[in-house]
Amino acid sequence: MVRSMYSGVAGMKAQQAAMDVIGNNIANVRTYGFKSSRATFRDVYYSTVSGASGATNNRGGTNSSQIGYGAQLSSVDIMQSQSSFSSTGRSMDVAIAGEGFLQVQDPDGNIFYTRAGQLIFDSAGNLVDSMGNFVLGVSGDPLGADPSSDKIQIAVPPVEPTASESEDTINSIKFSIKASKNTSAGNVSFTFAPDDEIPGGQKAKAELTGGGTGITIKLNPSETFDSLADLNKAINDAITEANGGEEHPAGSFEVAMENGTFPAGGLTGKEITSKDYSSIPGKFEGWDSTKFFGGMNVVSTSSDFTVTDGTNHNMTMVHVPAAGDVKEHMLVEFTVDGKVYKGKIDEELGKKDFTLTSDAGDHIIMSQAGLEEIKKKGVEGAPGAAFDFTTANAEALTALGAVTATSAEKSKNIGMSSKVMKLSGGTEGGAQGIENVDSIAIGKDGIITAKHGVHGEITVGRIDLATFANAQGLEQAGNTYFKTTANSGNMSYCQPGTEGSGSLAGSSLEQSNVDLSQEFSDMITTQRAYQANSRMITVSDTMLEELVNLKR
Repeated sequence: MVRSMYSGVAGMKAQQAAMDVIGNNIANVRTYGFKSSRATFRDVYYSTVSGASGATNNRGGTNSSQIGYGAQLSSVDIMQSQSSFSSTGRSMDVAIAGEGFLQVQDPDGNIFYTRAGQLIFDSAGNLVDSMGNFVLGVSGDPLGADPSSDKIQIAVPPVEPTASESEDTINSIKFSIKASKNTSAGNVSFTFAPDDEIPGGQKAKAELTGGGTGITIKLNPSETFDSLADLNKAINDAITEANGGEEHPAGSFEVAMENGTFPAGGLTGKEITSKDYSSIPGKFEGWDSTKFFGGMNVVSTSSDFTVTDGTNHNMTMVHVPAAGDVKEHMLVEFTVDGKVYKGKIDEELGKKDFTLTSDAGDHIIMSQAGLEEIKKKGVEGAPGAAFDFTTANAEALTALGAVTATSAEKSKNIGMSSKVMKLSGGTEGGAQGIENVDSIAIGKDGIITAKHGVHGEITVGRIDLATFANAQGLEQAGNTYFKTTANSGNMSYCQPGTEGSGSLAGSSLEQSNVDLSQEFSDMITTQRAYQANSRMITVSDTMLEELVNLKR
């Protein structure tokens, strides 16, 4: 009976250890990178009541008789199974899709291994985990570098001092603005606008916003700027005045036009800022539109020409009646100085201007009174007839007389107010650090890239993994860390995705592999086993009590 009590105690102790393991698993069900454990048991030693005997010619053999002393904890095994990933949307989070561990080093130089990939770059540019321990691999460009266990520290090449500048294309003209000093203070935005309230004699004024990072240049629409040099002087004088009489920290600014020049007569503030690029219509003298089929006039032309009565021109109009899918229309042909311009008037056009075009691409834009009015004046009752100004409409031809047409003039407006011009790239130069990097990304192969304003995309390091012959033999060290043991086997370094290791999954973390349904099932079994062992002690106690009561 004493043995049964000892067995019950041993069983209760074993089940308590199992419950401790289950409790730890459930407590870490939300711990990233956590690996659950399981408890296994073995029986203890035995008391042999009778030994085994072999068979003889006269007697058969007998088995030994043994009474055990309960159970004890055999092992607590780490379950290194892959768990599911949780998407975090954070570029510095990584999960390992397969075998392998991240390497980390604490301040004392001890190296641990983990599956929890919550990483950051500290203020010194070191890649560390959530505990502040160094993540190991290769620093700098890892091309051709063997897998390693060095600290990963971001290293950005120094930059040369540069002045800020911008380039913008407006109305087919390429503009640039450049600061005179090598400084980041020149990374500003320029906005141009007209201002009718600027007094006469003053060409420009400036407004500074955001501590000088935003510059608005207002030009007097009626003032003329003789050249780009004149415009630049007005701009810089206005900025200096707006800055309290001090030069802008970026120095002076120079506006340049790569494929365009100021006209000889200069440009007004209105022409510099205006976004209206339409041509100025040509001039026509001597044309009596009332004599031409209810009112027909020249609006503009792409080239100069002179029409002299009956000598160098001919205009013919042919009426085409509606037939099937063809709508009623009027074909117009105008010959000037041997060049033929052709066009069409129909009901859809209404009384709008119509264009006559030559084979060479020149054009004449004319106004007209509408198809119905033209029919009344010239072709009524004669469908399909051709009417020639030189023969069939002598009255109109005579009234035409001599006509001088001056071609349309291209707009001088350059539209600098149509865009906000942003200067960038200005820097004092020198050493660069983590604070000069715009963003950082980790690839599935462990390679770390960063975006820099001057260097563009640069490679700053590589995370290398550690793999083990027996990952089950690792020892848990807390903080989701593992450390090597005598039974973890050979360790090797490798780049993620090589030599049987898993690749890295960015913006993700590996969840705990605790299976709650299994844990709750094990909890129930463990509870009942503990209860049964305790009941055995109670029953053994009752039997002892009966033995003691024999004395009475």
